[in-house]
Amino acid sequence: MYTIEDFDKLKTKVLKYIMYKKRTEQEIKRKFSEEDNELLEDVIEHLKEIGYINDNNYVERAVAEYINLNNLSLKELKYKLQAKGINVEVIEEYIYNHEEELEEYEINSAKNIIIKKQNSMEEQNILQYLLKKGYKMDLIRQAIEIISNS
Repeated sequence: MYTIEDFDKLKTKVLKYIMYKKRTEQEIKRKFSEEDNELLEDVIEHLKEIGYINDNNYVERAVAEYINLNNLSLKELKYKLQAKGINVEVIEEYIYNHEEELEEYEINSAKNIIIKKQNSMEEQNILQYLLKKGYKMDLIRQAIEIISNS
């Protein structure tokens, strides 16, 4: 068992950690793994109830950030989110609900990579590169079509 003071002390530590940068539930568990497990679970549950920890919101913000900063395939996006400890079902649900815009992003992303690499690599090598990074063949073809029509 733990005291109210212990709870408040750990809650304050966790809040400082998540206020500095939004974190997933799994990241919090990793960071505070030395703490009493029951106490940590109770603090996490409390912070989830009042909205400070929400993996669904985290996914939305993280994907928006990745989209603005990087050229990634959907597969790479998934791996990045899984590495943060996000539940696969949460990721799949987000992708399902945002399928069109994510496919559009992947096409633009592939297009950007093709344009960037077309002077230094042959078309077949660029294609292999994109496939290795997890881009879907039909989306790569759409990106190539957009480039050749412009």
